[in-house]
Amino acid sequence: MDAITLLREDHKLLRSLSQELAGTTEEEVDRRKSLLKRLETELKAHTTIEEELFYPAFLDASDEIEDARKVAEGIEEHRACDRKVIPDMHKADTGSIAYSGEAKVLKDYIFHHLKEEEEEMFPRVKKLIPSDVLEALGDKMQGCKNELLGEHA
Repeated sequence: MDAITLLREDHKLLRSLSQELAGTTEEEVDRRKSLLKRLETELKAHTTIEEELFYPAFLDASDEIEDARKVAEGIEEHRACDRKVIPDMHKADTGSIAYSGEAKVLKDYIFHHLKEEEEEMFPRVKKLIPSDVLEALGDKMQGCKNELLGEHA
């Protein structure tokens, strides 16, 4: 599977999990905890394969400053979720209304980031990187993701 197809599949899962978490109520404490844990695990694997494999391949293929800016923005958006919103949610009262607000903010961050990648970055990558290279990159990304998630292909 090529790199972009792999990332799009991840995006579907991340949208689904974040939407589900944002839709929980204050009474669903255990569900909130398990959804956040799953979302965090999937998001960590996803951001790792992007930052370690996909983004560097994109930067290697491009000489455009705007592409480098897109990558820098993507990394900062990852950081906002990984190091700010999710850690704050782990500290928050899972049964509170404030937690509902945090879950909505996390969902909005994720949706915004994924939309930018799909609409701005992926079309550029398709123009810059040949399909056989994207295929090989996708295989490498899948292997890395499987390791991160403790799965065996």
